[in-house]
Amino acid sequence: MAELTNSPVADFDWEAYENGETTGARSREELTHAYEESLNSVKDKEVIEGTIIALNKREAVVNIDYKSDGIIPMSEFRYNPDIKVGDKVEVFIENQEDRKGQLILSHKKARASRSWERINAALENNEIIKGYIKCRTKGGMIVDVFGIEAFLPGSQIDVKPIRDYDIFVGKTMEFRVVKINEEFRNVVVSHKALIQAELEQQKQEIISKLEKGQVLEGTVKNITDYGVFIDLGGVDGLIHITDLSWGRVSHPGEVVSLDQKLNVVILDFDNEKKRIALGLKQLQPHPWDALDPNLKVGDKVKGKVVVMADYGAFLEVAPGVEGLIHVSEMSWSQHLRSAQEFLKIGDEVEAVILTLDRNERKMSLGIKQLKKDPWEDIEIKYPIGSRHTAKVRNFTNFGVFVEIEEGVDGLIHISDLSWTKKIKHPSEFTQVGADIEVEVLQIDKDNRRLSLGHKQLEENPWDVFEGIFTIGSIHEGTIVEMLEKGAVVALPYGVEGFATPKHLVKEDGTQAKVDEKLNFKVIEFNKDNKRIILSHSRIFEDEARAEKQAERKAKRAAAPKKVEEAPAQTTPLERTTLGDIDALAALKEKLSK
Repeated sequence: MAELTNSPVADFDWEAYENGETTGARSREELTHAYEESLNSVKDKEVIEGTIIALNKREAVVNIDYKSDGIIPMSEFRYNPDIKVGDKVEVFIENQEDRKGQLILSHKKARASRSWERINAALENNEIIKGYIKCRTKGGMIVDVFGIEAFLPGSQIDVKPIRDYDIFVGKTMEFRVVKINEEFRNVVVSHKALIQAELEQQKQEIISKLEKGQVLEGTVKNITDYGVFIDLGGVDGLIHITDLSWGRVSHPGEVVSLDQKLNVVILDFDNEKKRIALGLKQLQPHPWDALDPNLKVGDKVKGKVVVMADYGAFLEVAPGVEGLIHVSEMSWSQHLRSAQEFLKIGDEVEAVILTLDRNERKMSLGIKQLKKDPWEDIEIKYPIGSRHTAKVRNFTNFGVFVEIEEGVDGLIHISDLSWTKKIKHPSEFTQVGADIEVEVLQIDKDNRRLSLGHKQLEENPWDVFEGIFTIGSIHEGTIVEMLEKGAVVALPYGVEGFATPKHLVKEDGTQAKVDEKLNFKVIEFNKDNKRIILSHSRIFEDEARAEKQAERKAKRAAAPKKVEEAPAQTTPLERTTLGDIDALAALKEKLSK
């Protein structure tokens, strides 16, 4: 082992040492200057690199080769939880020396001062960077990247939809910068982009191995109104709502739940669009194949109404097996109505099978067949001459359609509504929905229609009117309506008559008007046609004619007395006449000479 030798310092100042001075021959100022020269020359508000020399939960001690070390809170390093002693970090010199002589450093400000350079470089180089997720915000998360608050959209957190954002708060994750808005200092980052490329490659590999009809296990990833997305282990497929079950499904959530594992069959796939159509119901036998083979037309079945339409209702008689009850098979009534008047979704009803086609997988049902057809014994229940209460259903110009009971309809012709009133339209007499008393006049079983009457419930007043409104009788009447061909006149007992314009002339020569009350003479009465023709002018015309006839009779009565006196007066007249003739003859003779 080599011998150690110590040689004395030639210029050691022993006298100064004995006096307690250790600087030797060199002055304190020189030593201080030499020490300061050995340190970094730093300036306030400058960014330099330092080394972490100590760490604890609260703070980090950073050496920048300065006369004192700086203290930085650990919160400024939360974006990098793996930081350790010896790591190089950038620091911002806020103050070389505070009141306590402490060097004040900030890593956050150092990052911020160079953050935009780094952010732009990361975008340009497609660089992977680390960021600390600070908190949630509308539509995503706020991420601390290089001291800048960047936005992480919810859709860019992962390749699968995220249901709970809060589990990411406080985590440090890797990101890629996907967008920068220099004007508004906005940065958008994505974690999904990091795994997208790898997943795309995985998807391509998976899709290349897929075959139609292949059965795979998958996990329910997302449920929508139109279907269910299934994770097949790196690639997603869609089960459309119609391929979930052979039965009717209102919402996919009725069949599956999130994160549920299930087997699915591949129905179709598109290599280019990377779309995979999956089926769940196809793994189950078709319900029609399992339908009771003994079921036949005429049998009764029970089921639940699953779909309603104006034209009918679909009844599910077994899971996946439905039959249509057309609205015409819901009631014996012939009135066209909506199916919603009879049934609603969820109703459990019994029906009769009308048609059954197992090949086409179609079935038609009826519920009216559960009741007896009212027209089978119509002659017994509603014989001719019987009287009933019916309900008015609708009008036509020629009459009223009524329903005596469900399925039994009849027509009251407009002429059979009233004995006395002249009805132009049935709405003047009754209204839809009203009850009306009727009598059966005729039965048309083939066309399922009854001829009914209302006026037949009362005796025909025209038999009585025939003895009251005799031709030549005079009655007081009121003109209620003026028509082109004449006027309608209201007479006693609720009956109406008609007068032509020439029979409306009054004695003073003026024409009668509406609401005028006058005496009218019956000039025609027709019981079969229920017609009474009236005349006002005929009253005074007949009176004048009667007076003339009376005068003539009086003259004729006086005529015989004048005839007896005539011979006494005739002779002189005759004489005068003959004398005149003699004179004229003599005058004629003279003139001729």
